[in-house]
Amino acid sequence: MDFSYDARTEELRGQLQDFMDALVYPAEPALAAQLADPARTPWSIPPVVAELQAEAKARGLWNLFFQDRHGLPGESGAGLTNLQYAPLAEITGRSILLAPPALNCAAPDTGNMELLAQFGDEAQRKQWLEPLLAGEIRSAFAMTEPEVASSDATNITTRIERDGDEYVVNGRKWYITGAMNPECRILIVMGKTDPSAEAHRQQSMILVPRDTPGVTVKRGMTVFGYQDSDHGGHAEIVFENVRVPAANLIGEPGSGFAIAQARLGPGRIHHCMRAIGIAERALELMCRRANERVAFGRPLAAQGVVQDWIAESRVRIEQARLLVLKTAWLMDTVGNKGAHTEIQAIKIAVPAAVEWILDKAVQTHGAAGVSQDTPLAGLWAGNRTLRLADGPDEVHKRSLARRELKRHQ
Repeated sequence: MDFSYDARTEELRGQLQDFMDALVYPAEPALAAQLADPARTPWSIPPVVAELQAEAKARGLWNLFFQDRHGLPGESGAGLTNLQYAPLAEITGRSILLAPPALNCAAPDTGNMELLAQFGDEAQRKQWLEPLLAGEIRSAFAMTEPEVASSDATNITTRIERDGDEYVVNGRKWYITGAMNPECRILIVMGKTDPSAEAHRQQSMILVPRDTPGVTVKRGMTVFGYQDSDHGGHAEIVFENVRVPAANLIGEPGSGFAIAQARLGPGRIHHCMRAIGIAERALELMCRRANERVAFGRPLAAQGVVQDWIAESRVRIEQARLLVLKTAWLMDTVGNKGAHTEIQAIKIAVPAAVEWILDKAVQTHGAAGVSQDTPLAGLWAGNRTLRLADGPDEVHKRSLARRELKRHQ
């Protein structure tokens, strides 16, 4: 096996590293200050992100995730494979609050853009995908509900009912990422169009503009006390007799569950790619702290337990990276369905490994590790959420176990 990156990937890695060193890392204090500014419009994206986006566009580092198979106009994407994109996404994960949105490669917009490209019709792509690709608007994906176990998407209760030339949407969603952002213009809503159909054919996806009458954003949801407002926050939304044109339905009625699964596969690997960058940043901070801080007469770096944490962190990062790269290669060569086992495996393994590394980095920093003076507490909160987002660990383990058992029946 050849583990080297191809020429195109190496070229982009160099350009992206330069962008990170010259602009992104130095902008992190400005981001923190803008987020804390009491005059800031609530939940708005800080101005420093727009400044970095302009520079990313100028450097050709825009929409790197997007594989344009639809002949969309303009700079719609770099046309990279998953294997080529993986090391780039990892680099952006090192500054998770700034780099992904600066490159227009941040969730949930990435998944929504891929969904529209794959399943949207020409009019839907024109109205919503093109401005998303241009970074002119933001979006949200409304699936999770507070009243049911949404890890089983067949549980959702939101109704999407046909009424003449319109659909009427009623329901309640929460933890809808990005929906608090004033620039969020469109919601992709999952609900039931036919509750009497077979379990996986009851659901559909529909486009609901955020300003449609009957759409009420009730509140912003925190994550371990964090607002997560740099990405537009997480909203609780109520839909009360929301009417949208029947043409807003994505795909055919009853195709919502299949569309959701197609959307979540690439989303899961993107999260894991970036999480490896988070782990690298945490390990770097751990090593710097261990070399600088003296306790009981010698540096922390001389303490055996800290050395064990550092060594184990490196092993876990390398294991996770190899599994992610294998998964990306399989997605490119045999498709997402053929890589189903590996996609689930990385979704189980990577967030858990990164959580362990972040925990040890926090421990190495002592009280500073849980303070606002390092990024570690916020990184831990965000990464811990990954063990729930796009399916909790237990659901993926259940599916993997069933597949393994079936092989030996």
